[in-house]
Amino acid sequence: MATDTVAASKLQAATDSVKAHVDSITQVLVNPDSLANITPKKVVSEITSFDWSGVITTLSSTAVSLTLRILAAVLIFTVGKFIINKIHKLLNALMIKKEFDRSLSTFLLSLIKITLLFLLVITVIGVLGIETSSFIAIFASAGVAVGLALSGTLQNFAGGVLILLNKPYKVGDYIEFEGFKGFVKEIQIFHTVITTYNNERIIIPNGGLSTGTINNYTSESYRRLEWRVSLSYGDSVQKAREVILGILEAEDRIVKAGADIPEDTPIETTGTTEQSDETKKMKWWKRIFHWHRKKAEQWKTAQIEDIKSKLPKKDYTPSVALEEMADSAIVLVVRAWCATADYWPVLYKINEDMYNELPKNGLSFPFPQLDVHFAKTDLKED
Repeated sequence: MATDTVAASKLQAATDSVKAHVDSITQVLVNPDSLANITPKKVVSEITSFDWSGVITTLSSTAVSLTLRILAAVLIFTVGKFIINKIHKLLNALMIKKEFDRSLSTFLLSLIKITLLFLLVITVIGVLGIETSSFIAIFASAGVAVGLALSGTLQNFAGGVLILLNKPYKVGDYIEFEGFKGFVKEIQIFHTVITTYNNERIIIPNGGLSTGTINNYTSESYRRLEWRVSLSYGDSVQKAREVILGILEAEDRIVKAGADIPEDTPIETTGTTEQSDETKKMKWWKRIFHWHRKKAEQWKTAQIEDIKSKLPKKDYTPSVALEEMADSAIVLVVRAWCATADYWPVLYKINEDMYNELPKNGLSFPFPQLDVHFAKTDLKED
């Protein structure tokens, strides 16, 4: 900084000297009376007395300093651009390994790269000797203005980032949000696109989805089916139970009692306590990190197993129970489980089977009825 100050002062002195001589020549040209006083001897004396060496020295040192600044700025920009590209490739590989959503990873990589390039440009401008505080203030005020103007859009953007990171649903899931039901077709940065069973396209902003209540019907592998069957008073509940359980037993897509459900299989551990041959060949510092990573994976597995042990175990056995004795009928509740993908076909199939089989076994579906009794009264003639 001191060298720059001295160079600047020398340059200013040379500029002042040149300006003084220019002013004197201008004064002579402007004032014709002074032309008579100009002689060749005076001109030679003025030119000889001018400090040309100081001006040349100052200009040379300034040119050298500016050249060094430019070279330093070019070098910093080149090295910085190389480092930014390496960081971009490293983060891209890391996101691919961690199976980040491609739309989110592309946006995040672009945002990080633009931010790093902006910081690099500000650094290069500072190396060239240009004041950077004004640039930063302009960008900050512009950012505040854009943020206020796009507050709703930024909320949707933040919601999209949260959805893509937390993954409450994925493409292909059947979800319900505020009365809208459909299959998730696209998860974009600002909104989510779903299609209904009628092939209607619904676009929902991500801001509400990230903070609202979402019913994801297909996130679990199995769903429970439920029917309510009304029978006439006087029909045998036991007989109805046997017929309905026989219908459920004949349907292959219904989960039977004691079936092995994939959700209940134990989580596989990702490592063992014994060192493998490959681990033994590692360098000592790599073995330390490998050991800590293995311990972390074992701890995570133990935590998941502990949580699963505390959760209530689902009973997948089909059941038939008397739920209600209504005004015109007794109501049986029938429950069974099936794979989520088979939910609707099984639901409609069992509906039809119960409608056909129950009457064949002497069980009837009552109509709503109301018994009206008239009291007998003595009629007297007037």
